[in-house]
Amino acid sequence: MNIKEKAMKMKSVSPFMAASPTETRNKALKAVAEALLANKAEIIEENEKDLAAAKEREIPQPIIKRLKFNDAKIQDVISGINELIGLPDPLNKVQLKRELDEGLVLIRETCPIGVIGVIFEARPDAMVQVSTLCIKSGNCAVLKGGSEAKLTNRKLFSVIYDAVIGAGMPEGCMMLAETHDDIDNLLECYGAIDLLIPRGSNEFVQHIMNNTKIPVMGHADGICHIYVDKYADIEKAVPVIVDAKTQYAAACNAAETLLVHREAADALMPKLAEAFANNGVTLKGTQDIRAIVECEAADEKDFATEYLDNIISAKIVESAEEAIEHINKYGSHHTDSIITEDDDTADRFMQLVDSAGVYRNCSTRFADGFRYGFGAEVGISTSKLHARGPVGLEGLVTYKYKIFGNGHIVADYADGGKKFNFKDLEI
Repeated sequence: MNIKEKAMKMKSVSPFMAASPTETRNKALKAVAEALLANKAEIIEENEKDLAAAKEREIPQPIIKRLKFNDAKIQDVISGINELIGLPDPLNKVQLKRELDEGLVLIRETCPIGVIGVIFEARPDAMVQVSTLCIKSGNCAVLKGGSEAKLTNRKLFSVIYDAVIGAGMPEGCMMLAETHDDIDNLLECYGAIDLLIPRGSNEFVQHIMNNTKIPVMGHADGICHIYVDKYADIEKAVPVIVDAKTQYAAACNAAETLLVHREAADALMPKLAEAFANNGVTLKGTQDIRAIVECEAADEKDFATEYLDNIISAKIVESAEEAIEHINKYGSHHTDSIITEDDDTADRFMQLVDSAGVYRNCSTRFADGFRYGFGAEVGISTSKLHARGPVGLEGLVTYKYKIFGNGHIVADYADGGKKFNFKDLEI
């Protein structure tokens, strides 16, 4: 059975997945957590093979860091599953209840999207997070991880799928895709797959969007900014900026550009340059920045670059308005932060910066479904339709309208006949 045939079968299974009780889905999640723990040694063994192959191929260090799936990361994903079990069921929630006329009641109720295809980078923990979020939200899932994690993902999928089916979920509710050909075939599964969520480079995401009729949700680049205002607390600013750059430089929510108000630059930059040097960060600055501290030169291309490494570009601005203009021009509408003690400036910045996440006095690295209490995420969306920011359980459900009547017909309401009363009822 090829990918298209499997996807069509999955589409037929999806209503049964959607109808599965909360208890069954939580039981399946518990089974996954237990299976991961029981198979930990074998999972790590397969991951070590992937790591060795990646090093032989001289894969960049940031990717190798993402690829590593050791005991600590397994414990982290198990903790995430346990938190997910404790979250409220996102399905069958009545959002609206309205009497259209006597005996004719309209209800809007949450339901799964259906079949979701998620294409993600070489991060084995993403395999666990994505699959378990789909289970909790009642969605069938097509999972395609990065080729560098092929053996790890294959083992993880086998462990997760067997646990889920053993716990009572419908057979065929999950599928593993492994090759580039599989991706091309997935793009042709319009009608079988309801949503694609690609995670990767701008070029890759654009390729997905341009070569399928299936709706696509996600983000391309993660060019995140920190703006240090003239009213900033410098002692507060330095550790926030260092964290945003270095806590996990390969992540899409790591800061790539620093904007500094001219009145804060002399106090900030020497301390920040020292902190960057101590943390192995390469600073690239405009001429104004280089007049204050010694660093590499930055040009316009740098401000449109997602480094995914311990590199950051810096620029001096004359006002918060100039910082906002720069962010909206060069940013990817992902996550941006302002460091300031002035409420008015913060409010203006957070209102006018057109990004999915806008923060004050904290690191951009907080842009994460787990840290939002969403029970991890399938990705981060920079679009404005359906879901925006970290996409957790709420982003994996949609809704349907149900009407309950008693022989009502539309003809009775035509040509000056009966009238609707449109009375909202208590939910």
